[in-house]
Amino acid sequence: MSKISYYTQEGLEKLKKELHELRTKGRADIARQIAEAREKGDLSENAEYDAAKEAQGLLELKIAKLEELISNARLMDESNIDLSKVSIFSTVKIKNKKTKAVMTYTLVSQEEADLKAGKISVESPIGKGLLGKSVGDVAKIQVPAGELEVEILEISR
Repeated sequence: MSKISYYTQEGLEKLKKELHELRTKGRADIARQIAEAREKGDLSENAEYDAAKEAQGLLELKIAKLEELISNARLMDESNIDLSKVSIFSTVKIKNKKTKAVMTYTLVSQEEADLKAGKISVESPIGKGLLGKSVGDVAKIQVPAGELEVEILEISR
């Protein structure tokens, strides 16, 4: 049983676009590589053919995983997000109690996470530690570098 993941419209479209590209361009590229390797003769001793067949298997595995991900994806209506508590798709402004650094993160599904864009996964230690908290709450989060203590300053959409 696969787990259901929640996505924004943008995130779900990105997954669908990647799947379409793998099904069309990716499969065509692999088929071309296999055909070229076949033309080189004896398949029993043809490393290029073996490599192309292995690449084909990996491509098909990736396609199957994306298809499963999309079939279990749910589109989240961002207008229904409760802004009194941190939840998926909330944008949270936090302050590190130790360093006084202020950071802003948007909590998203694991597949949409992109730290450079300020999007962290709800599955990450920080994401898990922030879920369910309200403005003014202090969250103590266990991260690889030790314990992180942050105060929730603002929750928005």
